[in-house]
Amino acid sequence: MSTARSVVETDVLVVGSGPAGASAALFLATYGTRTLLVTKYSRLSDTPRAHITNQRTMETLRDMGIEDRLMREATPWEWMGNTTFCTSLAGDELGRIPSWGTDTVRHADYELQSPCTMLDAPQTITEPIMVKAAQERGAKIRFDTEYLSHVQDESGVTTTVRDRLTGIEYDIRSKYVVGADGARSKVAEDLDLPFEGPGAVAGSLSIIFEADLSRFVAHRPSVLYWMVQPGAEREGVGLGVLRMIKPWHEWMLMWGYEVAAGPPTFSDEFIRELAVKLVGTEDFDMHVTSAAPWTVNHHYATTIARGRVFCAGDAVHRHPPTNGLGSNTSIQDSYNLAWKLAHVVAGTAGPELLATYDTERGPIARQIVERANQSIADTGRILSALDLTDTTDVDKLDQQLALRKAPGPEGEKIRGALREAIAYKAYEFDAHGVEHNQRYASTAVVPDGTPMPEYRRDPELYAQPTTWPGAKLPHTWVTENGCRVSTLDVGGHGTFSLVTGIGGRPWLDAALALAETTGVPITPVSIGPGERYEDPYGTWAGLREIDDGGALLVRPDLYIAARHLGSPESPEQAHEWLAGVLRSVLRTG
Repeated sequence: MSTARSVVETDVLVVGSGPAGASAALFLATYGTRTLLVTKYSRLSDTPRAHITNQRTMETLRDMGIEDRLMREATPWEWMGNTTFCTSLAGDELGRIPSWGTDTVRHADYELQSPCTMLDAPQTITEPIMVKAAQERGAKIRFDTEYLSHVQDESGVTTTVRDRLTGIEYDIRSKYVVGADGARSKVAEDLDLPFEGPGAVAGSLSIIFEADLSRFVAHRPSVLYWMVQPGAEREGVGLGVLRMIKPWHEWMLMWGYEVAAGPPTFSDEFIRELAVKLVGTEDFDMHVTSAAPWTVNHHYATTIARGRVFCAGDAVHRHPPTNGLGSNTSIQDSYNLAWKLAHVVAGTAGPELLATYDTERGPIARQIVERANQSIADTGRILSALDLTDTTDVDKLDQQLALRKAPGPEGEKIRGALREAIAYKAYEFDAHGVEHNQRYASTAVVPDGTPMPEYRRDPELYAQPTTWPGAKLPHTWVTENGCRVSTLDVGGHGTFSLVTGIGGRPWLDAALALAETTGVPITPVSIGPGERYEDPYGTWAGLREIDDGGALLVRPDLYIAARHLGSPESPEQAHEWLAGVLRSVLRTG
């Protein structure tokens, strides 16, 4: 006698527990959406792959109330910055570049842009924190549960999964699915998403080992040490790398291999030889904990969703770890998508809102894949500075390295060229604008008729805050009862916010009235003397780009949905404008 297949029901199914999936579950559960996360693995990440955690990611975790949990476990900002180029840890140093905003000159840019710090937090730290918080807020997590297929219909998605412990297959019925199942995404494959880019462009080895190397690095703390060694520029990420995982006794060694030839055999002798080459001495003990090959990809989806299924993270943007964009962009994907799903599931937004995920985040997928791969190419400038095309001729390499110490015009030329080549790596290690200057153009943003402000400085290197619709709400410090709070703290938390100042009372009244009649939470925010929030430094007045009585409608992901430059002509006009832009953003009429 046949029995009916078991069916589990939820509002949103998340496939995958990496940064994109874990954060999607966290955001959705925090917003009160019934969420189930499944992963085919029996545990969370056991390798510390992604690690650079940028300010924008920290802002999302601050919004979720877990910023402090990550800060307690991660390597602090001040230990991240001396990215060093050398022949080996014990060998000659070719130069350093202050990174991630730790340089005295750049640090102010970072502090002005965000209330949050940078951190070095490997996936082995971030994933458990996000998943635990998601569970605390109601998300259900199922390990050893493999996604097999899905079928969409007019009212939802039926996903078939297999319990890898029992072999039993069952269905999960959800309104929507988030495919966050990594660079070999089965969900993206089943959706037949279109991809561009050459795909796998190089091979790399990651060898994780324990060794006390503090005597080589404690005086120049960093997360990355790059080695000019014979063969280092072939494949991989441009040079040999030793990456700090935990100061200064746990490390990841990265070295390239030819994809066409396949990865080498990870013998003890091979691993030890590589480690000695990059450390520069045999005088250290090491314990290898894992070794694995991976491919350097140049691949992005030009469409990242179809129907009720949305893909996020490495499923739609596959690239090398350069620039530290991987987990950060993945988390931003989910932050963009989660509030939209939450509103549609709650019935406060039309399903057309969900189309803006592809419109807004699709271009970002291409941007960061191109940027990360360009950073590998830029590393070649260091060999060019040494007047080399490759390191095949070891004698020539040694000769050029020695020449950089020599007096006279040849040595001076090499020294100058090396300084320029290393400084140019700011486009990898200090690309603050890549993180903060993302602008959205979609139906979830209502233009105000003004052109996007022109960038005053290089938009990849420097963040430029603006309240132009489609940009992130600028950060600055205001006060509440005399205590300092960020402008980012007065918004978010799963709600829209209406930001105005003295003279903007009609906007606040309209926000309260519309929240009552539409069921859309809108937080009223007034900044000015005698208001709940005051601007004692005067910095908000310099950033807001609206009059005292103007208004900003801020989305739950802290992006500007709409802007009214001046005071309303009447309470009725305020109500009409706000109701109109809210309907337009949420696609409710």
